[in-house]
Amino acid sequence: MKLMLKGIIPPVISPLKNGKELDIKGLENLIEYLIAGGVHGLFMLGTTGEATSISYELRKELLKRTSEIVNHRIPVVVGITDTSLEGSLEIAEYSASLGLDGVVIAPPYYLPITQEEMREYLEDLAPKLPLPFMMYDMPGCTKIHMSIGTIKKAKELGAIGVKDSSGDMTYLYSLIQEFRDSPDFSIIAGTELFLPETILHGGHGAVAGGANLFPKLFVDLYDASLERDLDRIEILRDKLILINDLVYDISKHSSRYIKGIKCALSAMDICDDFVALPIRRYGKEERRIIEKNIQVLKEMIN
Repeated sequence: MKLMLKGIIPPVISPLKNGKELDIKGLENLIEYLIAGGVHGLFMLGTTGEATSISYELRKELLKRTSEIVNHRIPVVVGITDTSLEGSLEIAEYSASLGLDGVVIAPPYYLPITQEEMREYLEDLAPKLPLPFMMYDMPGCTKIHMSIGTIKKAKELGAIGVKDSSGDMTYLYSLIQEFRDSPDFSIIAGTELFLPETILHGGHGAVAGGANLFPKLFVDLYDASLERDLDRIEILRDKLILINDLVYDISKHSSRYIKGIKCALSAMDICDDFVALPIRRYGKEERRIIEKNIQVLKEMIN
């Protein structure tokens, strides 16, 4: 059950035709596109995958189809965060039954909890998990920014790494420093622009949403960071900033990141852009802007 996560692991969007139906062809298109782009793994049912907005039935169909398409070519990890321990275990056990590789745990959302309560929760959950697990710090969605002590406790309970989506670079550096003598414990950036600093300071990779759109760009930046090629890092990071400006930031919606990625993938003829409620897909005007911007990005990135 040993699993080492590193490199570029996209938090894969969940292609949907509507609120009850998976875009199966779109999922196949997207996964094949990501694998052809050289990514090192896939993270299904994360925040970008709208896991908390789709039914258990749809989540399971997505995982089953993903397992069939990937067919063990690269590791697949699955977000199991839920409001109940039983809900998390249900998805973990289903993932294991499909032969997937690991699970990802963020604190249960909705009710605020303390660091001590999170550690006690892990003591209950971790021994029951059928797969290796990675921690996921996402304070913007969970009301708790997990302390270094909580991550250390998770490691004691068997965690193989942590994805840091706090956006706090000082915290990220503290994680790298704390676990520097544990090279098998993966430190993964959730803020994609932090990828070079993560690798240069001893981290292991990034769960980068923009890799849904331009996987090879992120793989190239990861490789340049491994090689400590500072000139190339600067060139490639400038291209990442373009994605932020031309896809993520075209509206004032707090949901613009997910809406933007899905709209851009639709404009690239990869999958449908339906977004699960309570969020809705972009309208005609925003789509027109993204269609235009995607052409600009293709010319500048490819």
